[in-house]
Amino acid sequence: MELYDAGWAPSPRRVRMFLAEKGLDLAATGIERVIVDLAAGAQLAPDFLRINPRGTVPVLVLDDGTAIADSVAICRYFDALYPEPRLFGACPLDQAATEEWTRIVEHEGYAAVVYAFRNRVRTMAGRALAGHWPEMPQIPELVTRGQAMWGCFVARLEARLADRMWLATDAFGFADLSAFVTLEFAVATRLSDGSFPPAIARWHAAIAARPSAAA
Repeated sequence: MELYDAGWAPSPRRVRMFLAEKGLDLAATGIERVIVDLAAGAQLAPDFLRINPRGTVPVLVLDDGTAIADSVAICRYFDALYPEPRLFGACPLDQAATEEWTRIVEHEGYAAVVYAFRNRVRTMAGRALAGHWPEMPQIPELVTRGQAMWGCFVARLEARLADRMWLATDAFGFADLSAFVTLEFAVATRLSDGSFPPAIARWHAAIAARPSAAA
């Protein structure tokens, strides 16, 4: 198997953190890590587009050539192979809560960062959508929307974490991992200065101290 990865991008980092939480070493599981140079546009090169026509990372290519080109789908695949620890929830209610909060993170938090980042940075001109698209112009109003969405997302996260340790269930799980990567992405793209309100700051510090945060 091959895992097409990129060091800085949030979606590949979500997979790396997930594998680390599962205690899976790429070499030990027979997976070759292939680095895709996003800054050089390697994800849009013909050779890579033959692997993933969407032009995004991560991609997991199985031994039979099947390509899984979505971070959640890749994590689900490995979760089915290695069920413990149960990062997607140990019971139906926990699984539902994990799914709900993962979607909140993606639709309200991660989307806010992408709006603000890809519609503001000059190097993204004509590439306001990630991946292989026709020219996509930047829309300055979406920067404002992303900033407003981010403020609402942080408030929602703070309220959720005010009286609980973890986001979706009583144990660290995939929703926490996804939210952590999203907050780190917001800091890296300067949507956030990293000064979080108290409940988020406590939660963020707890995850940052986990070995998987270095993945």
